[in-house]
Amino acid sequence: MKFQSMQHTHARPRKPATDAFPANEEKYFLEGPRSRLHELFFAIKVLVEFIRGFRVFHFTGPCIAVFGSARVKPGSPYYEAARELSAGITKLGFTVMTGGGPGIMEAANRGAQEAGGRSVGCNILLPREQQPNNYMSKHFDCRYFFVRKVLMFKYAYGFVIMPGGIGTLDEFFEALTLIQTHKILNFPVILFNKSYWEPVMPLFHKMVEENMTEPEALKYVLFTDSNEEALQHIKKFSVLKYRLKREKTFRKFLLLGE
Repeated sequence: MKFQSMQHTHARPRKPATDAFPANEEKYFLEGPRSRLHELFFAIKVLVEFIRGFRVFHFTGPCIAVFGSARVKPGSPYYEAARELSAGITKLGFTVMTGGGPGIMEAANRGAQEAGGRSVGCNILLPREQQPNNYMSKHFDCRYFFVRKVLMFKYAYGFVIMPGGIGTLDEFFEALTLIQTHKILNFPVILFNKSYWEPVMPLFHKMVEENMTEPEALKYVLFTDSNEEALQHIKKFSVLKYRLKREKTFRKFLLLGE
């Protein structure tokens, strides 16, 4: 099995998010049923958060989502690789979208901004707060992980998976699941840095061998170390195949403060 077919602004300091965040709210929600009134209020808060997110990202244009570790330091090989690749993504006409935090997320936003492209993020508020990085022209602070994930997948035309941990793996397999089940279009998924992701490849071979998945579901996945190869993969499956179908210009309404 072969998987190779797999507003520009300057960085500025950001103010810490000061909204009081109920650290255990999502945890309690996932522990089982609560009173009907609590469930209703929680559903309303989730709806409001979705609407706020839609308003923030409505005019960002088509995005490529870049995922990766928050622990990577500036100047490291992983950081610089994400920075360079994201600069190339903006030259294809895409907005770079990240989780809005430090590490790989900062590197991707930074590369996009330095290249004169659009750079946005969907940050998550945590009990130990993750501050948004300084290289975004626009960002949204989410209280709930599942809202954040929906927003990032909603606006993405493709997914770049840089080296990362469990959260990055979760985002990678979420993308594959949505593609396999046809919940999203067949967008490209790029695992960048072969040596880091090499242990994943035998797992895919085993899945196909045991008939646990179809080879067709993996044809959009690319393992690579090459920026040029990654950008060509995005161009093939995002620009050429879907851009004209999905790109639509929306008018801004002054009444809505847009």
